[in-house]
Amino acid sequence: MIDLHPASVARLLSAPPEQGTSLAAHRAHFGPLPPPGEAGLIDPVTRSGLRGRGGAGFPTGRKIAAVAAQPTSRRPVVVANGCEGEPVSGKDHVLLELAPHLVLDGALAVATALGADEVLLCLHRGDPIVPSVRAATAERQEGRTVRVVEVPRRYAASEESALVNFINTGMARPTAKPPRPFERGVGGHPTMIANVETLAHVALIARYGPDWFRAAGTADSPGTTLVTVGGAVAYPGVLEVALGVPLGAVLEMAGGLTGPAQALLVGGVGGGWLPADRALGVRLEHAELRAAGAALGVGTIFAMPAGVCGVTETARVASYLAGESARQCGPCMFGLPAVAGDLWALSNAAEDPATIVPRLRRRLGLLPGRGACGHPDGFARFVRGALDTFADDFGNHAYGRPCPGGGRPWLPLPTAGDPTPAGWQ
Repeated sequence: MIDLHPASVARLLSAPPEQGTSLAAHRAHFGPLPPPGEAGLIDPVTRSGLRGRGGAGFPTGRKIAAVAAQPTSRRPVVVANGCEGEPVSGKDHVLLELAPHLVLDGALAVATALGADEVLLCLHRGDPIVPSVRAATAERQEGRTVRVVEVPRRYAASEESALVNFINTGMARPTAKPPRPFERGVGGHPTMIANVETLAHVALIARYGPDWFRAAGTADSPGTTLVTVGGAVAYPGVLEVALGVPLGAVLEMAGGLTGPAQALLVGGVGGGWLPADRALGVRLEHAELRAAGAALGVGTIFAMPAGVCGVTETARVASYLAGESARQCGPCMFGLPAVAGDLWALSNAAEDPATIVPRLRRRLGLLPGRGACGHPDGFARFVRGALDTFADDFGNHAYGRPCPGGGRPWLPLPTAGDPTPAGWQ
């Protein structure tokens, strides 16, 4: 962990690495998970203001309460989501590597509060972290079943309805809503799905209380968060920081910029671009990032250096996201590839820009609100933000001027997964 700035706060990652990650070492550092007090778990988590750390930022207390409010004829199920489908995020992997039992504490605390018999911890199939997480779960068979589920390595496979669908049917594709998982999820039971970092925070709130949690962060975005920092910084990696610190301060914690930056990618490819000149002072918190045109998302900050072409990078991300769609709704099957094609045509000067740009904007307007999941919405939001952030680059391409970026790829994007049904099983 990089710790080069006073704003860095170690809570989730406070255990000394040399102490090890066994259950005994975990309890030696954090102490045992206390039994629920008179207020139970839902009330303190609600008062803490904890928001989910998996992307949407939904209040965690409300999410647990929604499951608890369902009819009691079927016992709830708790699902810990550690798939980390975002290709430029590494925070969940680091957390599970360094503090797996903190995640399990939180999952088991939620299971106790809901009366759930089973906890499922979902990871991407073939993730190197799987063996050590299985070893940690083997230490935790204390009355409730804790089971690791390996999910196909697809971007949309970790969406909550896709996780439920995979557990139920073996097909990791999102499903139409309603019903939502908290109403009818795994095996038809009310299901609480939470990101693994969210559950680790729950474990700390159960120990130290909501006031302690709120001692860091802001009123609207309390606590600390894990952030994956990359791109043009001296020391890329995962940091734990207090919410509310400026983006520029987070980059300083990673050793600072290695040269002029033109934009920051905040929240991953499901988040958005911000021009670097005005982004450095924007605070890492939900409301301020939304007002700036981005999102906290999964907590990634990538600094794009000067000289990289914004049009080409946007086309690369759009192609990746189009290739990762579940291909079961019209917007994903046809709209996403069409927009990606427009971006590549603009990047390569393969067509009259006066035709491409209006068509691109028209297609973007047809995507939101029409899919089984939020994939086309996030895709359209990302591309629209790029059109604003890289207006100069898009202008150069639209008018046939040479692009200083030269089409050099920059973001570390994986190859899109197998588009066949078998790729989702």
